[in-house]
Amino acid sequence: MSKKKKQKQGYKNTSKTKSSNIWFYIIIAVFVIGAVGLVVLNNMGDEKASFDYKNQPVLGEESAPVQIVEFGDYKCPVCKTFNETYFPQIDKELIQTGKVQFHFMNFPFINNDSTRAAQFAEIVYKELGDETFWKFHESLYKNQPADYKYEKIDFLTEKELTERLSEFVSQEEVDRVVKAFKDGEGEKPVNEDLKVVNDLQINSTPTVYVNGKLYEGKSYEDLKKMVEEELEDAK
Repeated sequence: MSKKKKQKQGYKNTSKTKSSNIWFYIIIAVFVIGAVGLVVLNNMGDEKASFDYKNQPVLGEESAPVQIVEFGDYKCPVCKTFNETYFPQIDKELIQTGKVQFHFMNFPFINNDSTRAAQFAEIVYKELGDETFWKFHESLYKNQPADYKYEKIDFLTEKELTERLSEFVSQEEVDRVVKAFKDGEGEKPVNEDLKVVNDLQINSTPTVYVNGKLYEGKSYEDLKKMVEEELEDAK
C-alpha cells in the first residue's frame, strides 16, 4: 500500500473535526483550487481494486470492456459538479458507445441526511430498478441547494426524498419505497459500500476507479485517456 498523497481537490471526509466553520473553509478551499477539476486521493498506488459489480446501480451494456465506479455523497457539491459537468460527456462518449459500464457506490459522510439519502436511493434501486434509480440520482444532485451552509441545513429529509421520487413514479411505487426505507432495508447495502470505502481507504468524494485503478486526472480528457488505455489492453 503506497503512502497517501496530499489531496488537491474533492470533498474530503474530515469527521475528526466537528466545527461548522472548519467545514465551511474546507469547501471554500476546494472550489478555489478548482470546482470542476477532479483529483482524488492516491491510496492504491499501482494496485488494482476488486469490485463486486453485481449489486450496484449500473448504466451501460453488459459487454462493455471497461468498468467505472464513482463513490459519491448526495450532499457533496463537488459530486454535483461531477454529475452535471463530467457525467454527460461520459454518458455520451463512453457509456452510450458500449465502451463503459458505469456504477455508483455510496460514501455518505457529510451529515446524517447524506446517509438518509444513500439508504433511500439504495431502496429505489432495489425496488424499482436501474432506470428509476438513475432518474432519482440525477434529481438529487440537480436539486441540491447551491448556497447551503453544509452541515447547518438538513435538506435531504424523508419528505424531500419522497417528493423527488414522486416526480417520475406512481404513488404506489413511492409508498413501497417509503415502507422499505422505514423498515431499515437501506442500511445493509450502504454499510456494504462503506466497507469497500474503508478497505480502499477512500476519504473524499467523488472518487473514481477505472477497471479497479484509481483515477487521478484533472479533466474529462484525462479520464477518457485512461478508458482508452484500458480498451487497448482489453484487445
